[in-house]
Amino acid sequence: MPIVCALVPSYKAAVARVYEPRLRERPLIVADRHERGRAIDLDDEAFALGARTGMTLVQASACAREAALVVDDPARDRALWERALDALDAASPLVEDAAEGVAYLEMRGIEGSPRRRLAAVRDALRGEAELRALPFRFAFAANKFVARAAARVRDGAIVAAGEERAFVAPLPLHALELAPEVVERLHLLGVRTLGALAALPHGPFVRRFGPEGALWHAHAGGSDGAPLVPRPRALVIERTLYGEGTAEREDQLLFALRALVARVAEDLAYAGQRCAALRLTLECEDGAILELPLRLAQPSAQAATIFALLRARLEGQLLGSPVSGLKLGTEQLEEGGAELSLFAGSDPDPETVALVLARLNATLGPQSALRARVAAGNRCEARAVFEPFTVEGIARRPAAACSAPPEPPGATGTLAYRLLAPRRIDVRLAGGRPASVGSRAVRDVAGPWRVDEAWWGEALDSGLRPIASDAYDALLDDGTLCRIVHERGAWYLCGVYD
Repeated sequence: MPIVCALVPSYKAAVARVYEPRLRERPLIVADRHERGRAIDLDDEAFALGARTGMTLVQASACAREAALVVDDPARDRALWERALDALDAASPLVEDAAEGVAYLEMRGIEGSPRRRLAAVRDALRGEAELRALPFRFAFAANKFVARAAARVRDGAIVAAGEERAFVAPLPLHALELAPEVVERLHLLGVRTLGALAALPHGPFVRRFGPEGALWHAHAGGSDGAPLVPRPRALVIERTLYGEGTAEREDQLLFALRALVARVAEDLAYAGQRCAALRLTLECEDGAILELPLRLAQPSAQAATIFALLRARLEGQLLGSPVSGLKLGTEQLEEGGAELSLFAGSDPDPETVALVLARLNATLGPQSALRARVAAGNRCEARAVFEPFTVEGIARRPAAACSAPPEPPGATGTLAYRLLAPRRIDVRLAGGRPASVGSRAVRDVAGPWRVDEAWWGEALDSGLRPIASDAYDALLDDGTLCRIVHERGAWYLCGVYD
């Protein structure tokens, strides 16, 4: 199986140099973060100075004082590598993403000599300046391990069939990417090259080092039976409307949008997919571009559902000029049909809820609909937090709950505590207990319940200000039952019972 390995040594450091050319003249250490960070990648010069991955920044800087330090940007690294993989698709339909900076291409069925195949892979990456700036190395061999080892040795290496064992024999043990303690143990046995490791008896070596030892022994002999695993192809479904005039009125825009949605729905049905998210892009005559992301309550390929949600999403949008182009793309595609429930008569309709939320957000602004969630906290005010209400995770009640008759109301009611924004009030005391709240007399009172927080702040010099409060439940003469709190010499109304 002819394989080409495309390798970028010290990939994260190479990417940092692509986007920051000033780093190209110095050894480089890449850290995961500034505070208490560790070295996660470094170039050959920093390695030669003594820095190692896994060291703290203090240790790595002490070993390689001349080296520059940079914090990694994982999103940027991944985005550039995805672009490299997409470019490699032009050289072979089967590309394996082994890791960031390592890709294998199966060249079986592709015409030409090994040298021409290497040139074709190299040419595939010359389309973008940023990809050309990466220090790619390419090598050709009969299996993945030998191809990667050859790429580490020199760029453009070609290992002919039958010469794999002889090629890897002089390589050091680091070519196997072994743990340092394993390398030290092999050094004690006098094994320092792959050829010396391959010369050891297979059975005793595997019994001593376990199942992983069998793989090391095979690689040291130049063989690798691991098949190439092609990366999955991402299905992209999107449609555009450009060059067909402009939409100056709302009805014209909706007419064009309906046609666009119908085309996307047909593509989804043809591919047997449903989408869970959409992205509508509007391009105006003045050059303004408006992107409107939209999440669906449940994955769908129904044109009516998609159009209704997009129409609600457009409500409240103000455009400075007529729309000259539309693009509708699908995201988060799923296979199969929609999940249905046999006993869903009283369940909330996710599509209806999603439509209402889209109209609320269009009218009142994003994240206008909130839901309360119980949280851990000592104070009543901290026991509830508000988060955006979304259609994900709308609970469906089991069939038993849907069919069971409602329970009759109990003989006694239950009070619900309603939190209020703390408001300062006047409270008169009698005998150390609240006697009146504002102009209302207190008929009965319960409490106090003391809350003492952050009392350790002064001892630890952490800057936290201690908080001590006393809470009371007061029944007023007009029948109101409220929660009042005494804190830092003032009284506050914090809630009422309904």
